[in-house]
Amino acid sequence: MWDSSGDRLDRAFWRFHRDNPRVYELLVRYARQAKAAGHSHFGMKMLWERLRWYVMIETRDTSGLKLNNNYHSRYARLIMAREEDLSEMFELRELKTESTL
Repeated sequence: MWDSSGDRLDRAFWRFHRDNPRVYELLVRYARQAKAAGHSHFGMKMLWERLRWYVMIETRDTSGLKLNNNYHSRYARLIMAREEDLSEMFELRELKTESTL
């Protein structure tokens, strides 16, 4: 049976991505920094927490940007699909929405 909660999560992700293009840009920058430091594979969760640090500490952003943990796996897929030099950077697990189709 198809689970519509995955569909809602996908819509929420694309809305967040559209409204916050800087998130993608920073994740790509951090992934490329990791690659330049000699890491051919890297964890998106670590980059996600690096992004949180950047927003909260380095920029002191008070806009209330919320980085939903449900989005980082989608960003890993998006980056690998769009950035040729990062196409094998992250190890992916099947999304729950993929297993219900």
